Parts: sequence; structure tokens; C-alpha cells
Amino acid sequence: MTALTRLSLTDFRNYASLALPLDGRHVCLFGANGAGKTNLLEAVSQLGPGRGLRSATLPEMMRKDAPGGWTVAATLDNDQKIGVALETGSGAKRNVRIDGASATASDLADLIRIVWLTPSMDGVFRGGASDRRRFLDRQVMAHVPSHGRAASRYEQAMRERNALLERGHVDPAWADAIEARMAEAGAEMAINRAHVLEALQVAIELRPDGHFPKADLALEGEAEQAALQGDDFKSIFETLAETFRTTRRRDIAAGRTIDGPHRSDLVVIHRPTGAPARDASTGQQKALLIGLILASAGALRADGDGPAPLLLLDEAAAHLDPDRRAALYEELGALGGQAWLTGTERFLFEAFGDRAQRVRVDDGAARVED
Repeated sequence: MTALTRLSLTDFRNYASLALPLDGRHVCLFGANGAGKTNLLEAVSQLGPGRGLRSATLPEMMRKDAPGGWTVAATLDNDQKIGVALETGSGAKRNVRIDGASATASDLADLIRIVWLTPSMDGVFRGGASDRRRFLDRQVMAHVPSHGRAASRYEQAMRERNALLERGHVDPAWADAIEARMAEAGAEMAINRAHVLEALQVAIELRPDGHFPKADLALEGEAEQAALQGDDFKSIFETLAETFRTTRRRDIAAGRTIDGPHRSDLVVIHRPTGAPARDASTGQQKALLIGLILASAGALRADGDGPAPLLLLDEAAAHLDPDRRAALYEELGALGGQAWLTGTERFLFEAFGDRAQRVRVDDGAARVED
């Protein structure tokens, strides 16, 4: 199991200082809107790879009027102490420490994996391909922390290629070098996405039937399709490089790179009806999304190479009827990791019984009530 037994904040969002003692059970945060419940989830999300559940910049998370910087520190159930801090001075810098020693985000990912669901994700199925791609890549990063670095390399190389395209004339040697970097990072991204999609589908099949419907998943994208069919890195790399080379003239006319992993899409089918998720009702989409997050956590648990996940569920229980809330808590209990949930009222978490701690949040303060 992976769980936090203490969370400490300094100058993070609306928290000047907080030391929250925990006992390893699930954590239910309740309080008025704007009290700082989501800020606590965001703080926990900083302990994993990436920019956290709001995708905020480091300075954006600093408390207003704070003298400089912020810290998020936690103790794990194995007594290891981990922390992340914003260091100000010569530019904003993220500092990671494990048991008091300097560490990297990769070191942190070996200790803790985090999956989350926020209200902003509710429209993922009705949104564009970029919304679904962002959702998938978030799950991929939880499984393969290096995926974020591959995506950053791809985006940087693509910006350089687009700058060449906008000039209207491309030096072939220069373009070859940039496109090779794009193809290398893109092949890595495609393989990661395909691997995690397959793991998600397996985890979906293992989940119980019931309140959170199962989904059938697919990927649209030439590189991802090749990865799903078993093509190796070299083959996918060569295919992408050839695609970039042969589409230069068309892309010059468009002024941008049209094809590549940055255009891939996640296809989700609502299995009970056989319809695309975008055509499901709002309630069906919410239940389907929760099911996907539970499957992602289940796939992480089944992966023997990493720790059991932490789940951060912001306002997930508020829109569920009592039976669905109880079903959600049963699944969370079976996953083996620690879940953090938010809601405006304490009664929303009654079905958890003694499996969870309740924490009252009130304008930058939080206290355990049981």
C-alpha cells in the first residue's frame, strides 16, 4: 500500500502553514466552497511527476504575499520523508528531497504514483482530440513517468520545425536533424501510449460490472496503431521520420506540422450501449470517467514495478447517488492505495465507515475530526 501519514505545507496557495497528521486510511476533505480542499489535493499532486492537477506554474501556487517560495512535504507509510519546494531567486526552480537528501522527480516517481479526477475533466469526451489526448497522457505519465520528458522533447522539436515551415523555405539538412528528434520522441510517446492503453483495457476487464460502466478503448494515430500492432521502436521512428520528410511541402503551405503524435486521439466506447462516449448522457459520461480512473489505478496496482497509487478525487462523490457513492468507496477500498476525496458536506462520506479519516477544511486550515 502507498499512503501518506503526514502532510505539511508552507505558503502553498491559501495555506500559510499546515501540519496534517494522518493514519494511512483514506482521507475525506469536507468544507465550504473556496475553503482550500482542492488546494490540498493539488499539494499532494505535486509529489508526483508533472505540473499537478491544475497544471499551474510553480509561482502560481505560492501564497499571496508570501516572502518567497513554498514547500509541500509528506511522510509515507514506510516512514520515508519526501518533499517538493519552490526555490525563488535566480528563476523559479522545483527542488525535490527524499529523506533530507536532494533527489530528482524520477526518484520520487519510484516511491509514489498519483492518479486524479477533477471537475474540469468532466467534458473530456465531448471536447476535442486534444482534451482526450491530454487525459490519456496524464494516465501514461502515472505509469511511465519518463513520458512527460518525451512529450516535452517532441513539442520543442516541433516548435523548431514549425518555425522553419513559417519561413517558406526549409533547409533539408536542418529539417532532417529536427525531424529525427521529433521522430525519436514521437516513437517513444506512441509506444508508451499503446502500452498503457493495453494495460487499461486489461484493468477494465478485471473491474466489477455495475455502477461504473466498462469502456472499450482504441487509439487513432499512425504511430500508436503501429505500436499496438507490435512494431518496434526503430520501425516507428523510421515511419515518423519519413512522414515528416515527405509532408514538408504541404506543411509549409499550412504553416505548421499536420501529422504526428500531437494529433492522435483516444477513442472511448460506452460498452453497455456500444455508442461513442461523446454521445452518452452527462451522467453516463461521469460514471464512465470514474470507471476509467479506477481502471488506471487498478492497472498501476497490477504493475509490479511500481507502488500502489494515490487517488485524488475532487468533488467526485457530490454528483453520485448514495448507491453509486457506496460502490465507489467499495472499489477504492479494494485498490490497496490511499484515496483523497473532497466534498462540501461530511455526510457524503458516511458509506466509508471507519475506512477513512474525515478532515474539516476551513479557509486555509484543516483538522482531523475522527
